Amino acid sequence: MTTEREKTTAPAGSARRALVGRLSWGLADQAASSISNFAVGIYVARSLGVTAFGVFSLAWVTYGVVLNVSRGLATDPFVVRFSGAPDASWRGAVARSTGTALGVGTAFGVVCLVAGLGLGGRVGPAFAALGLMLPGLLLQDAWRFSFFAAGTGRKAFVNDVVWGIALVPAMVVAARVDSVAAFVLAWGASATVAAGYGCLQSGIRPRVTGARGWLREQRDLGYRYLVENVSLSGASQLRAYGLGVIAGVGAVGAVRGAELLMGPFLAVLMGLSLVTVPEAARVLRRAPHQLGRFCLLLGGGQAAGALLWGSALLLMPDRLGDLALGDVWHSSSHLIVQITLSVAGAGLGTGAAAGLRALGAARRSLRCQLFASACYVGGGLGGAAVSGASGSAWGVAAATVSGSAVWWLQLRSALRERHRNPIPEVRTA
Repeated sequence: MTTEREKTTAPAGSARRALVGRLSWGLADQAASSISNFAVGIYVARSLGVTAFGVFSLAWVTYGVVLNVSRGLATDPFVVRFSGAPDASWRGAVARSTGTALGVGTAFGVVCLVAGLGLGGRVGPAFAALGLMLPGLLLQDAWRFSFFAAGTGRKAFVNDVVWGIALVPAMVVAARVDSVAAFVLAWGASATVAAGYGCLQSGIRPRVTGARGWLREQRDLGYRYLVENVSLSGASQLRAYGLGVIAGVGAVGAVRGAELLMGPFLAVLMGLSLVTVPEAARVLRRAPHQLGRFCLLLGGGQAAGALLWGSALLLMPDRLGDLALGDVWHSSSHLIVQITLSVAGAGLGTGAAAGLRALGAARRSLRCQLFASACYVGGGLGGAAVSGASGSAWGVAAATVSGSAVWWLQLRSALRERHRNPIPEVRTA
């Protein structure tokens, strides 16, 4: 006979095992993504040198801006409202969400292509190549969100592995051409292969014609998340462009090289919402009183991991740094402390950000992000004016720590407000 204790603990044990399983696939997927991004950065840095690597970094930062536009309009509302939704509802939303991402990639791709053709020089071809690759890059990212929202992180992991496999021959060909544009094309073309495979994995074809309806239905969250995301990536882009103007393109390459050394944690932070927002939404529905603790463990774990990784980098011999980054290592090695503090501060803040997203508190998260972005640009450019790349890195470190404090204050206020008024803030699927 089953006892009452067995009845109550069995479901709890099953839920914990399911959570561990989903988080494990999330970590595996982020590991695959980290390895791919790290390999691309290292390969390009060693092949092209610090100045050309700076040009590649400008294209990379621009991609980050467009990616966050796509996430704000297409995939962030999807994750909040369709995580764990019934299959029929999920499939219909996936078709429209991925169609929106594909439409965003096409629109911005045309802009980048025209701008690149007009710019010329070293920068122009890189931006033209990015314009051609944006649709595939954004669609691949949208599939990852879709799979995690359904609780099938294994498919997202496999998709990233396919990208990594396709990346190998593409980078070999790019190295023979030996230009920034060739490396951008190789990176984007391999992502497009994975995006096509995502259609096969899901059995769903993106509906670009459904983008207008999707934007209309999700406008209460989508447009706020759009402003929030663009302020984040736009701040990074403004800092990179401003640093290039103030201290030269080589300074941009030095900062990007130091960020590459923190690659595993930066990649996890960039894709954190793939796992943590759906899980925070599940925690909110099943045990609302545990949401604050979940977010604290999440943010604290990220910050601790970043500090440990940065400490290990400080002990790395110069010969290993030269092997990894080539000529870029000498400039980047002096920025490890600042970059480590930046990533630790950002990691702590992502825990609170996941909680605000799960609560659907878009106004609060928007205020937090606008404040953090303003600090990021001000600190990054003000520091650059004082002391070049090193000063910019210190300014950004101070900005991320300050921004993290604001995120946590807003989450605390949101949780208190929900306790007083337990009516759900988010319209569920």
